[in-house]
Amino acid sequence: MARVPSAERRRQLTEAAIRAMTRDGVPRTTTRSIAAEAGVSLSVFHYCFESKQALVESVIVAITDHSTAVVTAAIRPRETLRATIRAGFQAYWDHVAAHPGEHMLTYELTQYALRQPGFEHLARRQYALYCRAFETLIERLSETVRLEPKVPIGVLARYLAAMTDGLTLHYLVLGDDGAAAELLDTLTDHVTSLVEPETPGAA
Repeated sequence: MARVPSAERRRQLTEAAIRAMTRDGVPRTTTRSIAAEAGVSLSVFHYCFESKQALVESVIVAITDHSTAVVTAAIRPRETLRATIRAGFQAYWDHVAAHPGEHMLTYELTQYALRQPGFEHLARRQYALYCRAFETLIERLSETVRLEPKVPIGVLARYLAAMTDGLTLHYLVLGDDGAAAELLDTLTDHVTSLVEPETPGAA
């Protein structure tokens, strides 16, 4: 039987952890249940992850990567800058609608990390990842269309992280598709106004 590379095994265990945590909740998910979900022995789990902290961080990174990947794929020039930005938000929102449990898990991971002694830094790491993901997406957008940000990129990234975080939780609680679409349109209008180049000759 061919040996599975450790990086691939870690990826498999991380995805198994996401499924188990989404289904059972973070506190009730054990290393044994994750190993069972992945179809490996407990010793393989401990070989790949030295601690539950390491696993939780890997889960946070993986979930952030899932969302970032779909938005990155959607960012390409459209008929207007607003349409380009709206398409990116829609790609993210389609992922939320298709995987609500995974997005709900992100909030549970934050609360778990803040309440678990020694895990607090993982919550800060989680939100730092969100901001870095938005910085990367803004950089990707600037490669495809002309931007003139009115605020520093770091500030814009933190704003986007805060707004999408709140909008996602709002949707997960209320489940109102119409309200979500209206809020995304409003957010798109504001973000466009923050990065749109000035019209030549405008006062």
